Amino acid sequence: MELTITRPDDWHLHLRDGDLLKCVIPHSARQFGRAIVMPNVKPPITTTAAAVAYRESILTALPAGSDFTPLMTLYLTDTTSPNEIKLARKSGAVYGVKLYPAGATTNSQNGVTDIFGKCLPVLEQMVEQNIPLLVHGEVTDPDVDIFDREKVFIDTILQPLIQRLPLLKVVMEHITTADAVRFVESCKEGFVAATVTPQHLLLNRNSIFQGGLQPHNYCLPVLKREIHRQAIVSAVTSGSKRFFLGTDSAPHERRNKECPCGCAGIFNAPVALSAYAKVFEEAGALDKLEAFTSFNGPDFYGLPRNTSKIKLSKNPWKVPDSYSFSFGEIIPMYAGKTLEWKPSVF
Repeated sequence: MELTITRPDDWHLHLRDGDLLKCVIPHSARQFGRAIVMPNVKPPITTTAAAVAYRESILTALPAGSDFTPLMTLYLTDTTSPNEIKLARKSGAVYGVKLYPAGATTNSQNGVTDIFGKCLPVLEQMVEQNIPLLVHGEVTDPDVDIFDREKVFIDTILQPLIQRLPLLKVVMEHITTADAVRFVESCKEGFVAATVTPQHLLLNRNSIFQGGLQPHNYCLPVLKREIHRQAIVSAVTSGSKRFFLGTDSAPHERRNKECPCGCAGIFNAPVALSAYAKVFEEAGALDKLEAFTSFNGPDFYGLPRNTSKIKLSKNPWKVPDSYSFSFGEIIPMYAGKTLEWKPSVF
């Protein structure tokens, strides 16, 4: 069996920098035409000038002959200025602004502490410039159970924000709950959408603990109950335009995952399309895969769809146990396991 689809894009990707960037970028560039690149490197990408410089380093790291296009983002802080949003729009390089609640995930310590008290002028300027807000949707209050942080964020921050700024375009990144599905579906189409990762479609929270602690299945937002996984699968395979591909591929060195305080993040770039195809096949919805991977994202961002194609073949292949680079190794999602679908670019 073979499927030919329009070349997909990745609307949520961590490429890191330095040697790690050079190691991981070929996996995304081989399959995806474009990617929204996350700004939580060190130091974070808080200015347009920094975003343009980061873009150049990504282009330099690409394999020879690659036509992959990085779409840059800014890291929202309490001190981001409305003028920076104007500069971002003028640059032609910045396609979104990322909201990390301070302390929510990897390298988020410089994130927002009070969105309503400190960021409204910036958000209003984003409406003017038609730049989407990309949201890591979790509260960081230590009194809130980690499995409830997405729902509480929706109720206390996202819903009030959208009521206040109904014309703000919002992407709720890496949704993990039935609550998020219901929220996105309740909003005005074209203004609020969501990206969905392979891990949140295929794994539930048991996957972190089966056979002992599994650090390479630990990500943030953390995997949730099976009922939530099923709700997300139903949403993305329904044909709804509100959901699209965003891998949240987040590479960390093995030694930083397998340690007393391991990093959150799953490196899924090598297996992402194979994993998404598995989800849609199991749901009997392969006819809806192309819209999810290749149409809904660019349509929401107001960008043209890719014109090139990619082929997915029912050709079982074994995922490598690890990927090595100059100062370590990275363990991919499904390491050492066999996947049924294999992508190839024309």
